[in-house]
Amino acid sequence: DLHKALVRAATEADLSFNEFCVRRLRASADLNAVSEARSQVVTRARAVFGDALWGAVVLGSWARGEAGPASDIDVLLVLDPRRDLTREVYRDWDAEPLITDGRAVDAHFAHPPEAGAPPTAVWCEAAIDGIVWYDRDGLMATRLADIRRAIAEGRVV
Repeated sequence: DLHKALVRAATEADLSFNEFCVRRLRASADLNAVSEARSQVVTRARAVFGDALWGAVVLGSWARGEAGPASDIDVLLVLDPRRDLTREVYRDWDAEPLITDGRAVDAHFAHPPEAGAPPTAVWCEAAIDGIVWYDRDGLMATRLADIRRAIAEGRVV
């Protein structure tokens, strides 16, 4: 039954059976790599920033599925607004460079966007292409949805 289902799916996808199976297996491996990368980044960020970590959003080519062999993983780490974004924050993160799935993790830091305030470019990018990996209390999802709505309604260009 499984073989018949795979043959049917390959035919519907207009692929050879072998190519279909290779793509399915690769997709599973990619999902495992994403899960591992997410786990490592979030675990590390929580260890470094504790309760000050409000969210983690993956950005850039890796999030868009366009990463090349030399691409890094850009992660926007969202910290409590009471935590100043100083060089110390970067030093804390950079004390132990993180490499996952063979890629360097390049951390960027921000405070959460304020409700109703015009979003900055990085928040527009996060709303359009970002993937939320950690959202302590749902604030990231809410703010990103607000920004997407503002873009769709033409209030933000």
